[in-house]
Amino acid sequence: TNIIVEKSQEEKVIYKYNFEKTISFYLARMPPTQAESVIKNIIREIGQECAAHGEIVSETLVAFMVKAVVLDPSNGFNTDRTLLKSDVQKLVKLCVSRLLDSKNPSLDTIKMQVYFDMNYTSRGEFLEEHHRVIESRLSSVSREITDNRACVREELESLYRKIVSYVLLRSGLGSPTDIKIVREATAALQSVFPPVELGTFLTLSKKDKERQLKELTMIVTGIRLFNRDCGKGGEGIDDLPAILQEAIPVSTQHVDSQLEAVQDQAYRYTAILEKAAKNPLLSQELQPYMLKEALYNARQYEIFLQIILPIFIALSNVWTSFQDETVLISVLSNLMTHLEPFLGAHELFFPEKVMQDLLDGVTVKTDMYRMKEHMEDRVNLADFRKLEWLFPETTANFDKLLIQYRGFCPYTFATTDGLLLPGNPAIGILKYKEKYYTFNTRDAAYSFAENPENYIDIIREKAKKNAELIQLLELHQQFETLIPYSQMKDVNKHYTKPITKCESSTQTDTHLLPPTIVRSYEWNEWELRRQAIKLANLRQKVTHSVQTDLSHMRRENCSQVYPSKDASTQSMTEGSSRVPRPQIYIAGLRGGKTKTTRGVKVNLTRAVDET
Repeated sequence: TNIIVEKSQEEKVIYKYNFEKTISFYLARMPPTQAESVIKNIIREIGQECAAHGEIVSETLVAFMVKAVVLDPSNGFNTDRTLLKSDVQKLVKLCVSRLLDSKNPSLDTIKMQVYFDMNYTSRGEFLEEHHRVIESRLSSVSREITDNRACVREELESLYRKIVSYVLLRSGLGSPTDIKIVREATAALQSVFPPVELGTFLTLSKKDKERQLKELTMIVTGIRLFNRDCGKGGEGIDDLPAILQEAIPVSTQHVDSQLEAVQDQAYRYTAILEKAAKNPLLSQELQPYMLKEALYNARQYEIFLQIILPIFIALSNVWTSFQDETVLISVLSNLMTHLEPFLGAHELFFPEKVMQDLLDGVTVKTDMYRMKEHMEDRVNLADFRKLEWLFPETTANFDKLLIQYRGFCPYTFATTDGLLLPGNPAIGILKYKEKYYTFNTRDAAYSFAENPENYIDIIREKAKKNAELIQLLELHQQFETLIPYSQMKDVNKHYTKPITKCESSTQTDTHLLPPTIVRSYEWNEWELRRQAIKLANLRQKVTHSVQTDLSHMRRENCSQVYPSKDASTQSMTEGSSRVPRPQIYIAGLRGGKTKTTRGVKVNLTRAVDET
């Protein structure tokens, strides 16, 4: 079962003991949930009994003791029968008796083991947990910053104050409620992240905001540590090297003395037990004193001290590294102090008033702003058949490539008589003769790609006139006689080669060689005989086929027809027939000499055969 015990105020850990194996004679005949409930009841009852006698014990210690009592064969717990009520009472009684025996070294050893297991963690696990706790505590502050949608001036000022508080809380160097510390941290932050950059910060994604907050914390922390070493700041920062220098020797001396004492005691116990092993009478006299249990206790303590001692050794190494870093930071501080005088020409030739006049009507753009202006203007690979371009999504080590001219745009430098503008890798990195170039715009990239040698020669000639460009643009290989000593060892190093990525697929044939299995082979003699009889019978048979109305659609049929066409016929003789028209006349209708009119009917119709 899993017993939850307190490890610290920040967390609870689950300490596991396999009671199913320890008291399997009881768990075998009941459901797991019921068995777990019974075990918890037993542990709770033992704890209550010890509390009634004035001894407070943890559930973990009780669980360990239950396991030890059940496993001890001298206690007589039979694994072949079900645990009765009397067995439970016996188990409780034995556990309570052992837990209340304050003079038993065995109990002290068990308590020591449980305590060590519940409190000791490796350095890596401790640091991981410490960082997890810090992240959980800062999550709400980070969320207030990343989810902020400030628009007006007051909201932006409040957001900037929250960023300062976040930097202080994350670094752990001072309290965000101390005015002096807040002022110092604000000044350090403004030197690398002025308030005017908040607008750009708010346009980033949540993930990019969190990443930038961590970077700002490290930068501000480094600035404050540097200022502290220079004696110009560092308010609220503890002197960690001094603290470690005082604490490490004291701690290691204490551990060494304890280790020496317990080893001496263990050596004595061992000598006595060796003597008793040769003298049975002495062995019987020493039995009530539990000398072996005391030896076990001493050896366990010795082992734990030896485990702790390497941690102090590692801590001492950290202190040594602090000393090294102290020396390094003093060297860097001295170097920076001696570099400052070389900036005096700026104030001499360009005082603030002159700069203000020159900047009248001009928008000062940061390098980040320039990159964002042309972030979407990428090189089209279809426009270049013979040149290779690298992009973030197709190059694994895109950020590690060594860019020529320290990342400045060579086309702009060559065509504007030496203007330095940072290149934008998102547009595309040109690979030309195993070297890599970036550009500030897509048009600059296209123009440079048309004739790279021309612009490279222009830059080389420009560097001859201005020798400082050789160091600034890292043109040492073109002017090998002017390589600085600090970079002499890097001359022969190969540049980082790009690791390009692409979508590919492979397929393995199921059978590389044609199959050689003879499907018609048959090893069974009776099967061969059956096939022979079948063939013999077929020689005397005739095959018939029948087609029915219901089955004629079950096979494939095909037919061919000629396309229809217009046709006409003509008979040999043309003939016609006509019925004669009747022609009948009546004469005498006009009258005559007589008073009576007499008409004579005359039929002039021709015969049919005459027509």
